[in-house]
Amino acid sequence: MPRNTDRQSVAANATVANALSGKLYEFVTRPSIVRLYATGSAVGLNMTLLVGGVAIFSDQEVSAANRTPIMPDDFVCEAMAPAGTRLILSYRNTTAGAITAFSTVDIIPVG
Repeated sequence: MPRNTDRQSVAANATVANALSGKLYEFVTRPSIVRLYATGSAVGLNMTLLVGGVAIFSDQEVSAANRTPIMPDDFVCEAMAPAGTRLILSYRNTTAGAITAFSTVDIIPVG
């Protein structure tokens, strides 16, 4: 099962446009189920997941567990993705201090 993981600091009041940009599985190669697991190091971190341009999780706050996501505890959402679909995962910090974003995107081929 392909997996994209990411950990990065998001500066105060800043946005990361696509944490999956340039990663091996930014584009889904086969029809798949896409699952997002996420946490942040503090309150005030919002995430958006676009699958093929469709917002599956739109600018919503994630858990402030301050650790790498644990499956299934930190499950956020899932969606179907046809072959060739681009995944875009963005982070938005709504606070006056830097926050670390932790995410795992599982890509589970179907059929």
